[in-house]
Amino acid sequence: MRDSRRTIEEFLASVERRAFRMAQISTGNSEDALDIVQDSMFIWVRKYSEKPEEEWRPLFFRVLQNKIRDWHRRNKVRNRWRIWLQPWGKSNEETVGENSIEHLADPAVKEIGDQMVLGHSMQALEAALAALPLRQQQAFLLRAWEEMNVRETAAVMGCSEGSVKTHYSRAVHALRNLLEDHQL
Repeated sequence: MRDSRRTIEEFLASVERRAFRMAQISTGNSEDALDIVQDSMFIWVRKYSEKPEEEWRPLFFRVLQNKIRDWHRRNKVRNRWRIWLQPWGKSNEETVGENSIEHLADPAVKEIGDQMVLGHSMQALEAALAALPLRQQQAFLLRAWEEMNVRETAAVMGCSEGSVKTHYSRAVHALRNLLEDHQL
């Protein structure tokens, strides 16, 4: 029991930061991202922690992606009502807070000029990822960041392997076009 609890805690610790960044990029809000990750962890522990360890990662990211999609659905409905309720001329856009990726220092970069270029490039990457349609964003983050294969990504996203390939390819092409002025 003790070893099982420790293993579960280690697994959750290993995915929490990347899961938070995925949710933050998708929602554009750190607080909502944190709520999504916490809900995903609770659901995963309650429903899937008894599964074999080799299934944990894809199951966790499937729960996470489902929570992100749920957030987008709820937010779409909320925004319909906010348009009618907000005073004229005010925007309901939320800005990304202090936890933005551009605030993270890269110890490998020594010169201030290099850090500025990297900061602008990372800011552009974050904005480009946020601009992608949700399914392309999911496919790219799961394949590129989480290094999942096509089969695992399809299972997480709940679609066919062909759809994953299509979404990933479109995401890569869109990111290349959006980031052509930046060198990462």
